[in-house]
Amino acid sequence: QLQLVESGGGLVQPGGSLRLSCAASGFTLNDYTIGWFRQAPGKEREGVSCISGEDGRTYYADSVKGRFTISRDSAKNTVYLQIDSLKPEDTAVYYCAAERYRFTLSPYEYDYWGQGTQVTVSS
Repeated sequence: QLQLVESGGGLVQPGGSLRLSCAASGFTLNDYTIGWFRQAPGKEREGVSCISGEDGRTYYADSVKGRFTISRDSAKNTVYLQIDSLKPEDTAVYYCAAERYRFTLSPYEYDYWGQGTQVTVSS
């Protein structure tokens, strides 16, 4: 059974950092594109970054370039999202998802989703 579990969210002050984890079971991350998405209350789900399973290339939404870093640890079958210089507008539930064939940040292309982890940026 394919499963994704996010962790690492929490309450952080503006300017702080967090590292989110996306642990996979039931499949090998290197066979999939893994994307990170976020959804704030009343807003649509937004793609923030993805990493290719084929060659490790990465992509970032303009809104997070320079502050977010996606990476993977194949031995742990885990993908990470390092978030630095956090802003209040980064407050959202963050999800990871897996897509078998496409390298994309469109949430509509992803087939498997985790349950999400809450990130709250507030002083």
